[in-house]
Amino acid sequence: MLVLGISCYYHDSGAALVRDGKLIAAAEEERFTRVKHDFGFPSRAIEYCLQEAGATINDVDHIGFYEKPLIKFNRILETILASWPRTYRQWLTAMPLWLGHRLRIGCEIQDKLGTDKEILYTQHHISHAASAFLVSPYEEAAIITADGVGEWTTTAWGVGRGNQIELKNELRFPHSIGLLFSAITSYLGFQVNDAEWKVMGLAPYGEPRFVDKFREVVDIKDDGSIRLNLKYFAQHYSTTRTINHHWERLFGQPQRPSESEMTDFHRDIAASGQKIVEEIMVKLARHVQRKTRMKNVCIAGGVGLNCVANWRILQETDFENIFIQPAAGDSGGALGTAFYIYNTVLDRPREFRMDHALWGPGFTEVQIKAALDQSQAKYESIADESELLCRTAKMIADGKVVGWFQGRLEFGPRALGARSLLADARIPKMKDIINAKVKFREAFRPFAPAVLKERAHEFFDMPAGMDAPFMLLVPKVREDKRALIPAVTHQDGTGRVQTVTDEVNGRYYRLIREFDRLTGVPVVINTSFNVRGEPIVCTPHDAWHTFVNTGIDALVMGNFIVTQKLGQVDFEAGMQRSVSLEAHSRTAESVTVR
Repeated sequence: MLVLGISCYYHDSGAALVRDGKLIAAAEEERFTRVKHDFGFPSRAIEYCLQEAGATINDVDHIGFYEKPLIKFNRILETILASWPRTYRQWLTAMPLWLGHRLRIGCEIQDKLGTDKEILYTQHHISHAASAFLVSPYEEAAIITADGVGEWTTTAWGVGRGNQIELKNELRFPHSIGLLFSAITSYLGFQVNDAEWKVMGLAPYGEPRFVDKFREVVDIKDDGSIRLNLKYFAQHYSTTRTINHHWERLFGQPQRPSESEMTDFHRDIAASGQKIVEEIMVKLARHVQRKTRMKNVCIAGGVGLNCVANWRILQETDFENIFIQPAAGDSGGALGTAFYIYNTVLDRPREFRMDHALWGPGFTEVQIKAALDQSQAKYESIADESELLCRTAKMIADGKVVGWFQGRLEFGPRALGARSLLADARIPKMKDIINAKVKFREAFRPFAPAVLKERAHEFFDMPAGMDAPFMLLVPKVREDKRALIPAVTHQDGTGRVQTVTDEVNGRYYRLIREFDRLTGVPVVINTSFNVRGEPIVCTPHDAWHTFVNTGIDALVMGNFIVTQKLGQVDFEAGMQRSVSLEAHSRTAESVTVR
């Protein structure tokens, strides 16, 4: 039995295909179109998933969509009418869009796929809940979902047992943890639905001196429920802004223009806003644990990508285990609706555990060689893996930045050892080098440490044997190791750790093990193989293009090593291109919030 899950038309469109209860493929549309956060219909992602299964749409038994459009339309309509006439522009934008095609989304899916099969709809937060619990290692667990907004729900909690999910309570729009964090993101001049993690990265550089002012913006109850003071928000009536002049008066400065100077004020806003969001999530998790008495918790929704809050939940509540799948945001809704249909609606037993994120396209040695030849690249082909790994580890140890392209592409926003940039965590300046010459992004942005799982507890304040495969937890770097791995030790002494095992990602594991043999340090920098404004690379052509237009020193794709570039690399042109791409992505995103 084949079940296809689809998410689209807000941000981060994606598709997932399940066969007989096991995931076959999952991918985001942006990786194929090269438009960051592409929200269009995921035609290419669906095509890829079907190809991976060796199937056509005629072989698919059930097709699921990750939310219920009619309920969402009801929320949008009621919100517009409640603030009329200030919402006149929203009316002009939203009504043609919804009346034109989004209310007939089932017919549109059928038309685009060339099928007359019935389209099944799953509630947005059920899709999130299913994407976490049904692929988790737990037979039973508490479930927390939190994002901007689905249909009406913005936050929900409940329990999962076996193949059944029951959401017991919810928070409804416009009161939303995700929208609060998006407002903070917007106020700091960052792109909403993209740069929330910039706020997390900036927060340790500031002091939380605005926490009391944030308590005027949001009322936090002991159970983690919140009420936003709508006096300070514009997202319920504006097509262009999330905050208004009341917010700016409260904090004493106007919204920061994008790309302008970052001051201590902005760093303190980030610190204060992040602290407030952490407080909400910890209180919510404590309440859910008291109500459910569960030892395990599964978290999903865009707020589930707030790795600092996730770690605090694990440390400061009675939950003993936590699971967040790597595509916790909207693209993961495709995964959730596919498994919800198979496991819950059809009452089939759970047979799948998501222990890695490598569900996207992979490429053969023949395909990689053809792409390099087409690009007239000068390369070496090294059939012996031990030699390949030895040379790659030596380049990293010598201070080189290596583009690492191996196996199947990751599903979700994190590069986890398949489409990664790797470098030496021991070099203090390496963070600045990669930010400036490779990523073309802000200097405060941190990099994640990838570490051999069995050695993680030696370098990070976490139990021996603990899994953190998806870069969604932020323990402290042990004090005696911070000077040894300064490039992955953030301002507050933490590291967004990824534990690596031979069973899940063998070649990546063996590379880090070889680096450990050379240096005595089983930790490398792992950051996504892309530049600002672009999605993570998908194909060998994408990887080559990024390699030659940035300060990456070497490209290792499959068994091929490339160290020479054709012509002079123009870093300034690359930086301008990344800014242009980010602006394009921001323009596209402004359409999706209508």
